[in-house]
Amino acid sequence: MSTTAEPAAGPDRPQREVLLAFSAMMLATLLAALDQTVVATALPQIVTDLHGFDQLSWVVSAFLVAATVTVPLYGKLSDLYGRRRMFVVSITIFLLGSALCGAAQTMGQLIAFRALQGVGAGGLLPLAQAAIADLFSPRERGRYQGYIGSMWATAAVAGPLLGGTLTDAASWRWIFFINLPLGALALVVVLRTMHAPAQVTQHRVDYAGAAVLSVAIGCLLLACTWGGTTYPWGSAEVIGTGLGGLVLLVAFVAIERRVREPLLPLGLFRLSIFTVSALGGLVVGAVLFAVSIYVPVFSQGVQGISATSSGVILIPFSLGWVVAATLTGQLISRTGRYQPFPIVGGVFILVGLVCLALLGQDWPAASVSGILVVTGFGMGMTFQPYVIATQNAVDPANLGIATATIQFFRSMGGSIAVAALGTLLANRLATELAGRLGAAAASRGDTDRLLGSGGGGAVGVPSRVAAGIQSSLADALHVVFLATVPLGVAALVLAFALKERPLRTWSARDAESEAPAEPERRAA
Repeated sequence: MSTTAEPAAGPDRPQREVLLAFSAMMLATLLAALDQTVVATALPQIVTDLHGFDQLSWVVSAFLVAATVTVPLYGKLSDLYGRRRMFVVSITIFLLGSALCGAAQTMGQLIAFRALQGVGAGGLLPLAQAAIADLFSPRERGRYQGYIGSMWATAAVAGPLLGGTLTDAASWRWIFFINLPLGALALVVVLRTMHAPAQVTQHRVDYAGAAVLSVAIGCLLLACTWGGTTYPWGSAEVIGTGLGGLVLLVAFVAIERRVREPLLPLGLFRLSIFTVSALGGLVVGAVLFAVSIYVPVFSQGVQGISATSSGVILIPFSLGWVVAATLTGQLISRTGRYQPFPIVGGVFILVGLVCLALLGQDWPAASVSGILVVTGFGMGMTFQPYVIATQNAVDPANLGIATATIQFFRSMGGSIAVAALGTLLANRLATELAGRLGAAAASRGDTDRLLGSGGGGAVGVPSRVAAGIQSSLADALHVVFLATVPLGVAALVLAFALKERPLRTWSARDAESEAPAEPERRAA
């Protein structure tokens, strides 16, 4: 088998060049994370301009599904072709999708281009994290993974605010066009500074596995999205799509057992650190989207504040996350230990989710902010240690696919949370409205107008109906937040299950020249 090396960095690589490459990784992570949330506040204007209210949810779902199912493929290809090459490919696709989204003239076009944008974003997030493994040793890595984690926290708050501001000040199209200069800057910096020491190998890519996995995950997400809203849970569409997804997952496992170079090496799951980290990523992703999406709904629809203010109320969540992620990264680098942090973070997450489940209609906004600080602090302590533990445990040859798989599970957690909790909210709200106001007392238009006005009262909605809608929404969201409490329990249990292993003090870029022989280093 012949190999050719990408330009090697070497252990004497200038620190300035390394930091510039890392800055490009941070920018790319921010862009991809932003595009998961930026359209939320722009959706009403988008569907008004493109005349497609019945397709509204697909503007979000198309991006999430495409970004989720392509993550493992990018991870494998980066191990085979090199991180730098695949990063260039992914950011180019992302920029092309962004330009086409901004120019879309119909809802069908926008949904298709959002999917294309998601295909690019599916590579930006895991490749950025895997590139950190090439640039820094596990002992150094905690600090830099903390900075990457802070990009997610920033995106969770900045996305809705940026989307609303650009839509009001210019046009919703600018939420996509703004990616172009920023993404181009990241691309130029990567081309000039990122020379990861990955080996490019003659190989066979598991395209069959990638296709089957993509369709399987797409079917499962569709079943979660459709169930109870578009179609009844017992309908042929939901049951057929869900069963089809499960059958395809079984087929995917069978394919991975037979192929010579599997998309996802099943042997990785024999490593307990990897398995625990993958499940931890699933839980963390679900908590992230549950908080960042449904707390603003509570603030607007129940407490009656504006859309902009509901975005501002997430700032404490971001601040708690950034502070905790930065401190956690520094402490991991200094102590060489990572396991205590997700345990403490799991406690904070559980406390925060329990408090959200207790939220009442008359609670002041300051109380919500306090809860979000606690939850954000827990997320900041939990988000990155799983990645660091995995990268430290697996063989360097599997760094890309292992890191990408953690991101894949994190994205899956977010996607499932959006679909499942959204369905739960819609069904529970319908039940509560019928119980309070009667089946015909509140029309769909009344509810939409009230929520669109920030819950403060909408023209044409009687006060009795408005009060009933607000109370119904408060009770429905109580059920949604209560459903997230088991996620906090799972986060704490997984943190205790994560094994501690000494962090290596050499990185992939040092491996060929000065890596010491370490007994714990073994192939997954």
